[in-house]
Formats: sequence, structure tokens, C-alpha cells
Amino acid sequence: MLKHTRKIKDIYEDIQKKIFYMIPEKWEKLYLYSAITDKANNQKTGELFFYYVPKGVLKKKPINVYEIPNKFNIDEGQYLRLVELLYDKIKELREEFKKLDNEIWSNITLIIQNCKVRVEYDYEILENSEFNSYERHVIWRYKNLGITIEQMNKQDREVIKRYLLGAKTLKRRELYEFGIYVKEVQNIVDYNNTQNYTENQNIEYAALKDNKKSKNQILLSQEEIENMKKWKE
Repeated sequence: MLKHTRKIKDIYEDIQKKIFYMIPEKWEKLYLYSAITDKANNQKTGELFFYYVPKGVLKKKPINVYEIPNKFNIDEGQYLRLVELLYDKIKELREEFKKLDNEIWSNITLIIQNCKVRVEYDYEILENSEFNSYERHVIWRYKNLGITIEQMNKQDREVIKRYLLGAKTLKRRELYEFGIYVKEVQNIVDYNNTQNYTENQNIEYAALKDNKKSKNQILLSQEEIENMKKWKE
């Protein structure tokens, strides 16, 4: 059973602040996936994506994090920098767990709903997986977002068929649940303000402790932007 130290709980609090800041409208459920693979020279590769369900009476389609800049007219380069900072925080979380356990998880799924956070730690050796990162994304969406085979394109349907027909092996997974640590965080776009966000406005990165704000004007290179956009549907 994984230990959750005060430091780990503090990191989870910061992760929540970053997520809440990055969603510019009211929402009722969020699904996040992140994978990390250790490489030589202490390098790490992986991916991160999340989907949120907008709040409303009618059932709404989950919104992909990488659709947010276009949907809300936010500078894409700066927004992807926020995604990168969120991913850095999850890498920090994994490093903290490393100090406590010789066997460390490779990917996590985090679900936020009804003031509760549910985290699933998965220990699959991703380098040995029969599915590549894109295919794992398809499978994850199928399992977590309720997307049916009929709603998929031909390529994705073939991925799910391979997954369903493939041999199932027992894998180590651990669950952790806790209440939401933070509730009031300023959003990147104030959805209570009727003014539209314009490109000449600066993004304020407000997801810091004690609600202190600092400017973050770091722009990604074109290569970095393309790498992050690969998860965009």
C-alpha cells in the first residue's frame, strides 16, 4: 500500500490548483491521465491529457484540454506552457513516491467528481506494451469517458478490438481517494465576467500557494507546441 506523506498531499493540492485554474468554465467532472517513462541520463518522457465535462442540465461532451485555447480564444503557446507546468508537478509527485517505494508507478488516472478525488496508480511497464501511446489514449478514453466503438473512426475501432480480444494479464494497481483540498481558485478566464478574453491580455498563472499570482509569459518553441498538440482530437 502506497504511503501518502504530507509532502505528497501538498503536491496533490498544487495539482488541483493548477487544474482548476486551467479550466475557464464551470465543470462537474474531470478525467486526467499522465504517464512517465524513465530514460537514460535521468531523462523522462511521457504524456498528459485531461478531459472535463462542462456543468449543465443536459449531458455534454467531454472537452479535451488541448481544445481549450481555440474554444476560449486563449494564446495557445502560453496555455501549453501551463500544461507543461502541470506535467512537471506530476513528475515531481512520482519522484516523491520513488523515495518511499522501490517499485514505482508508470502512469496514473485521476478523476475529480462531487468534491472527491480518485487516483489509480498503474505499474504497467509501458516500454513492453503492445500498444503505442496513441493507442493507449484510445483505450483510456474508451474505458473512462464512455465513448463507444460506434462513435469511433475505423482506426480507433481496430485498436479497441485488439484490446478486447487480447490476452489479459494481472497488473498491479492501487487506488487512493481523498476530498478536494482547494475549492476557490481564480480561473484563467473569469467565466463570471461577460467580457471576452482577447489575445493582448496576459495569462496570469495564479495556481500558487496562498493564492499569490505571478506572471508567466514563457512561450514554447514550435517543436514543443507540436508535441503537446498531438493529443488534440
